[in-house]
Amino acid sequence: MLSSAHKALIPHLQKKYEDMRRCVKTNTCFIMNMLQAFDSPYEIDDGIGSGFDEPIHIQHKAADEMTHNNIRCCRRNDVKTTETHLHTSHSRDSATTFANSNKRQAIQRSDDDPRTDSSTLEINGFGTRGPVHLNCDGSFTGCKAPANERGVAAGACGNLSCNTTDHESTNRKCFENEQRNGSTKRLACERVQFDRSHLSFQLRVPFKDIDKVRSIIQNIVRDWSEEGALEREQCYQPILEELHRLFPDRNASRQRPTCLLPGAGLGRLACEVSRLGFIAQGNEFSYSMLMCSSFILNRWSRTTKALEWTLHPWIHSNCNHFSDGDQMRAVLIPDLLPGSAGITNGFSMCAGDFVEVYSHPGQAGAWDAVVTCFFIDTAHNIVEYLEVISRALKPGGVWINLGPLLYHFAAETTYSPEEMSLELSLEDVKKVAANLGLILEKERMIETTYAADCLSMMQNRYTAVFWTMVKEEIAPTQKNV
Repeated sequence: MLSSAHKALIPHLQKKYEDMRRCVKTNTCFIMNMLQAFDSPYEIDDGIGSGFDEPIHIQHKAADEMTHNNIRCCRRNDVKTTETHLHTSHSRDSATTFANSNKRQAIQRSDDDPRTDSSTLEINGFGTRGPVHLNCDGSFTGCKAPANERGVAAGACGNLSCNTTDHESTNRKCFENEQRNGSTKRLACERVQFDRSHLSFQLRVPFKDIDKVRSIIQNIVRDWSEEGALEREQCYQPILEELHRLFPDRNASRQRPTCLLPGAGLGRLACEVSRLGFIAQGNEFSYSMLMCSSFILNRWSRTTKALEWTLHPWIHSNCNHFSDGDQMRAVLIPDLLPGSAGITNGFSMCAGDFVEVYSHPGQAGAWDAVVTCFFIDTAHNIVEYLEVISRALKPGGVWINLGPLLYHFAAETTYSPEEMSLELSLEDVKKVAANLGLILEKERMIETTYAADCLSMMQNRYTAVFWTMVKEEIAPTQKNV
């Protein structure tokens, strides 16, 4: 505790903490809406071990089956599919595939009823229906669900306390909005608050999970805000320019080139590659990333306007800020709506371990290009990554890579043989690639940051390697035959 004398030296500190709490609540509002919107590809109660050794189907949709405003994630039983397998690992933060559920779609919009009817939305964690909104007084507003449904939610999430203030004006606004949208069903709006005494809010969340949330918020800034434009220019623009150079006639050809993007994260680079005219597929393993990218690709183009959401991405660290304003500054998202961005038909996201999904024989020689950005150092065994990349490329296909070699598992103190960490130098990585038939065509270094606070007193910069490799037309094992 600070002494009275010390408090007198920084009298604004109490107000700062109050402002920080409001910033945290704003972030919480976004996260609650994201979690509410997420439709899990499996039943949580059933666990993730059952039924995931069967084939998954990764779609390549025909042009007449999809419009730019109807992007769909991988799903099952679609026509014109490529069959692959996903084996779920129980030892890691395993992510199932969007393809593993008939329910998963991105930007799913009915032609007959394009509006969103609030009465059909699921009850959220606050015991209300529809999106959760943050009020000026720090409470949350949601559309009140019927009493019998609220009872179910309360049993799952704990008792919810509502204040008794008259919110007739808020109710009137909700009703007017529904009238404009053509909805005849009226749901009352209430301000709801957490019952923090309930056991469901007394969980001890591991620090690594808290850190994942912070990382997600910072990655949203990198991929989907104007503040992240500089990093995207440094990292994504060279990749997009190289793809444009290597495939100049992609829009004129009858069959558009295909591009695989492992480690797609929140999907911005995959979205930009699709906008270039490629049939792009992003692949991601982190379940946290998948939940957020699902929200971005599924909901933003349907219910969101550009720069509608507010985040305070740097509020969760108190270090290296020049001012309180820098720490608490707001970032508006998204700067681009995926559904109105000119996405090429066939854009998809596939969830699962890169090696396990794309080692399937059906993926051999399936891709004209593979793009990796800050990805190859996420491997336990980087040689496996290179083998899968080489195998997945068509003869003459290209691998474009940008990133450092900050091996993610190098700091692990204990791990099983399956959780090894092989850390090769850049020189050795290129030698392994050459032995796998990947010929270095061009290479240069790029100075960049990753999800960095541009106003921080500390800036971690990478000297990232940027290269283009071409897969030999004749496999190395066939040369001496």
